[in-house]
Amino acid sequence: MSKTKLEYIWLDGYRPTQNLRGKTRIETNFGGTLDDCPMWSFDGSSTEQAEGSASDCLLKPVAIFPDPIRKDAFLVMTEVLNADGSPHDSNGRATIADDDDDFWFGFEQEYFFWDPHTNRPPGFPHGGYPAPQGPYYCSVGAKNAFGREIVEEHLDTCLEAGLNIEGINGEVAAGQWEFQVFAKGARRAGDETWIARYLLERAAESYGLAINWHPKPMGPLDWNGSGMHINFSNTAMREAGNEEIFTKICEEFGKNIERHIRVYGEDNEKRLTGEHETQSIDKFSYGISDRGASIRIPIGTIEDGWKGRLEDRRPASNADPYKSAAAIIQTTREALS
Repeated sequence: MSKTKLEYIWLDGYRPTQNLRGKTRIETNFGGTLDDCPMWSFDGSSTEQAEGSASDCLLKPVAIFPDPIRKDAFLVMTEVLNADGSPHDSNGRATIADDDDDFWFGFEQEYFFWDPHTNRPPGFPHGGYPAPQGPYYCSVGAKNAFGREIVEEHLDTCLEAGLNIEGINGEVAAGQWEFQVFAKGARRAGDETWIARYLLERAAESYGLAINWHPKPMGPLDWNGSGMHINFSNTAMREAGNEEIFTKICEEFGKNIERHIRVYGEDNEKRLTGEHETQSIDKFSYGISDRGASIRIPIGTIEDGWKGRLEDRRPASNADPYKSAAAIIQTTREALS
């Protein structure tokens, strides 16, 4: 008789930024597929998702991955339902309409390692600041790279879990890093990005560090913030070879600033100032190879004959990939309708 550990992972109801939660279920003679994962419940009154007088919420399994940390275990991504089976209002995954493989997403997830004792990133001296940003991006050596052992461990666990993680690199500030996840379909892309975030939290936890997802954790200093740049395409963008299609999409995004900013992360106005490779939060611009624009048209898209992707540079590091992808799909479809 075999015993398998299933780690059910979900997003709580905290506002404005949700947190990851997880609890373990033991299954006997587990079949190893998503269909073998039963619905489960939890106390929503402890996660800002229910009142104590009616506290049961449901966890619906939506994706399963081998657990690279535990033996005989799986990671089960779930979405939260009300007791009657309807989507909970905290369920961003349920906001994705008509999901299929037409839309492809690549999330560039930036973050800071964070020392809970000093309330600063590693590499920031006590009572002061490190050298200005510049030498830390893609750096090598203990003078400029802080937390590499965790980054490498995280990369390995993501690959072992079967996530389509495409790379890692040091970012422009001390203690700041990035990983990239690509997937076909908004739900799958969101699932893999949240699981990658979960594995990063677990890796840092074992070193006594936290992950700071805030878009500007060091305040209004002369440091880049943390974003979650979203690269996206659909069939028309990948195959049509028509500049007009990309122009229509960019122009439609410019008509819907509030729709996107609403789901692109809390405190994003502290990052989107028009400086540090950003456009102002209340403005919209697009341009070829322009990292100061709201949407960058990659040079590769031009070189391939106007076939490829766009990069929305506005989403913050704490944005929900589900909700962000849903907004991108809606606006892109409206542009091409």
